[in-house]
Amino acid sequence: MKGPPMGRWYGKLLGVFAGAALLRANPLLGALVGLLIGHAFDVDWFRLRRDDPYAVLGLTSDASDEELDRAYRRLIGQYHPDRVAGAASELRRQAETRAREINRAYDRIKTLRGRK
Repeated sequence: MKGPPMGRWYGKLLGVFAGAALLRANPLLGALVGLLIGHAFDVDWFRLRRDDPYAVLGLTSDASDEELDRAYRRLIGQYHPDRVAGAASELRRQAETRAREINRAYDRIKTLRGRK
């Protein structure tokens, strides 16, 4: 059984050196600020939510393949453009956009997992 993945650390290290170099008048303060900014990058605080294909499907990254397939089928069935063919044009456009997002997220997850 695998343990938890080791977190990234290099952002903190680079942040300490860069902060100390940039704030030469007070290198300790610079190192501290750099450490905080490096930590923020290491834990992906600045990553945009749309970059997470699991969030599009309403899942977490530890979801099983069965859960992934179930969520995909449920959402694509709900937002498939053919289901809203007789609806207003704005509603059809929204459904098409959402279906594209769902398909893109599903394909990306399958690619990341190696098309199991």
